[in-house]
Amino acid sequence: MLSQHRQWFFLIGVAMLAGCPMIQNHFLYFPTKAALADVVSSQLHAWPAATDFRGLMAEPTTPARGTVIVFHGNAGHAGHREFYAAVLTRQGWRVILAEYPGYGPRGGPLGERPLVEDAEQTVLLARQLYGAPLLVIGESLGAGVAAAASARQPGRIDGLLLITPWDRLESIAVYHYRWLPVGWFLRDRYDNVANLASYNRPVVVAIAERDDIVPAQFGRVLYESLSAPKQLKIIGGASHNDWVQAIDEAWWREVTGFLLGGSEETRARPR
Repeated sequence: MLSQHRQWFFLIGVAMLAGCPMIQNHFLYFPTKAALADVVSSQLHAWPAATDFRGLMAEPTTPARGTVIVFHGNAGHAGHREFYAAVLTRQGWRVILAEYPGYGPRGGPLGERPLVEDAEQTVLLARQLYGAPLLVIGESLGAGVAAAASARQPGRIDGLLLITPWDRLESIAVYHYRWLPVGWFLRDRYDNVANLASYNRPVVVAIAERDDIVPAQFGRVLYESLSAPKQLKIIGGASHNDWVQAIDEAWWREVTGFLLGGSEETRARPR
């Protein structure tokens, strides 16, 4: 995974040098295609149905305390994120692993606009079907998708967790390619600072201490820009792709508890 992310930024640089924004999608997104039968399992079911597939859903063994929607990173497909469902269903959450257009069994175009608009529809449908509370998680690229989709309909979202996020995609491209005029060529912006400028629901920003793909400094910039109730979680010793191994179930309980209305004394305090 790490080498794939390095290739991602290298190829973005090549695309920008070529001066062809249409090529960007081939270098920014790494979808893995798969048949529906290959992504569903006894634990993960097609959601909302096999005939209208938008992702995978796992239900807890007890009545659900609420719903969590997960928007994954730029590589693979939703079925590769089963670990979210495993830990959160044990804590009583219904989990939807949202799938993007062009990923897994889904068709459709790639790009910021189609992914964000599709995510909005996923959020809307989940809220209509299951009501509140509804939490949204976005990881890396998925943090950009989740931030934009949540900001456009804050009344439907009860809390937002952003894992290894950036402030703006352009910042990451400049960091890796200081010698390129990235602002001229980058079509997709994923500007989380702008998208969340007026967002007022609880937000947790989780950054990996040793992340060399999306360095922690960019997550901190995003965190400092937020006016919403917020909490910064620093995952010590973790990098961009192994952070999940550095946290436990207590971490998830604390995060979801805060997003559902954590006490005032825990808000805006980094941990």
